[in-house]
Amino acid sequence: MQAGREFRYIQTLMPPFRLDIEKLPSSTEALTIYTANGKLSIETVNEFLPKLRAEAAQRVILDLAGVSFLDSAGVGALVSLFVSRRNQGKEFGLAALAPQSQAVVTVAGLQNLLPIYKTVEDAAAAKKA
Repeated sequence: MQAGREFRYIQTLMPPFRLDIEKLPSSTEALTIYTANGKLSIETVNEFLPKLRAEAAQRVILDLAGVSFLDSAGVGALVSLFVSRRNQGKEFGLAALAPQSQAVVTVAGLQNLLPIYKTVEDAAAAKKA
């Protein structure tokens, strides 16, 4: 090392994991639509689950178009919400999954368990079978 020469390390921190959940103003007691933006992952499920579990509407649709990353903890949270709502006689569906989220759901084999719709409009128009 040369005299007088310093090495400086730039500390790069990973951005925090965020998941923003917004209830659409057009929601009713019968149908509530939420949009999710960010990462649905192990770092965010603890804030995500209570918000959606508290929803009293008969049908809940979660628009996942803004979810950039979904991991197994996020999938587990979605399944937990689905089962919990089904046990209460209520519905829970997913809409507009991004390609990464669709791939994770498919690999987990959940495309036949969870109601998944191409668009929020398709989900809102769907009737319980």
